[in-house]
Amino acid sequence: MYQEFDHIQSSDCNNALTIDVEEYFQVSAFEKCIDRSKWSTLPSRVDRNINVILDVLDASNVKATFFILGWIAERHPKLIRKIHDNGHEIACHGLQHVRVNNQNIEQFKADVVQAKNILEDVISSSVKGYRAASFSINDKNIWALDVLKDNGFAYSSSINPIRHDLYGMPDAPRFPFKVKNDSILEIPISTVRMIGRNWPCGGGGFFRILPYKIFRAGLKKINQQEKKSAIFYFHPWEIDAEQPRVKNAPLKSSFRHYHNLHKTLPRLKVLLSDFNWGRVDQVYSSYLA
Repeated sequence: MYQEFDHIQSSDCNNALTIDVEEYFQVSAFEKCIDRSKWSTLPSRVDRNINVILDVLDASNVKATFFILGWIAERHPKLIRKIHDNGHEIACHGLQHVRVNNQNIEQFKADVVQAKNILEDVISSSVKGYRAASFSINDKNIWALDVLKDNGFAYSSSINPIRHDLYGMPDAPRFPFKVKNDSILEIPISTVRMIGRNWPCGGGGFFRILPYKIFRAGLKKINQQEKKSAIFYFHPWEIDAEQPRVKNAPLKSSFRHYHNLHKTLPRLKVLLSDFNWGRVDQVYSSYLA
C-alpha cells in the first residue's frame, strides 16, 4: 500500500530533533478543561521556555526543527524570527492545535493555509514541513497528506505508528514513506519493533515517564542496527516545572502532563550529547530529493 524507501540509509546516523511549539494550556488533553476563548487571558510561558531551549541547543551546537502554531506566531513574531535567525527550521503545527480528525477537508485546508501564511509572513521564507496536532493523521483521514501537498508542503511528520488511546496508526511504516508516488513524504515518529509491535522511543510524554536508558537503547538500535535516522520530539512546556496547574483536569491527563517535568531538561542535555542531531529538512534531505 505504501511506498517506502528501504534503499536509503543514513551514512552518519544524524537524527532529527523537533519541538512542537505550543503553550501549556493548548494541549489536547486539556481541551475540555480550557475554552479556546480563554487562551489569551492565561499567563504565557512559551517565550521563556523557548529561550531556555535555544540556549541549550546553542551550547550543544544543534540545529532543530520547530513546528509552530500559527496562534503562537501571531502573538510572538519576534520569538519566531529569533528561532529562524538562529539557523533552525520553521515548520507548521496548524493554527490553533485542532486535531485533524475533528476537521473536514475544507476546514483542514483553511487551517493549514492560514497557519502557513502567518509563519511565512513572519520569517519571510517558505515553510515546507507540517505536523498535525496530537499526531492526528491516520488511515481514516489520510487525505490530509494530499491537502498538504496541494498547498505547498514538502513533508509531514504527523503519524505515530504506535497504539495509544488518543492517537496512533500502528500499521503505518516505521520509517519515511509515501502513501502513493505523488504524495508528500511522511516521516513518522521513531519507534522500535519488538515482540510483534512498535514501542515508542521518539519522545513526548514517554520520554519523561519512562527511564532514559530505554530511549538510548532504542535510538542506538535504529542508528546502529537498522542504519536509519530517528526523529524525536518534545514540547516547550515539558521543560517547565513551574507552569500554572490546570486544577480541573482529569487525573490521567494531569499525570501525563505534569509527571517528571523537572527531569526533561537534564535528560534532553544528555540526549543531545549521546546522539547526533539536526533539522528535519537536512537529516531527511535524501528522502525529500
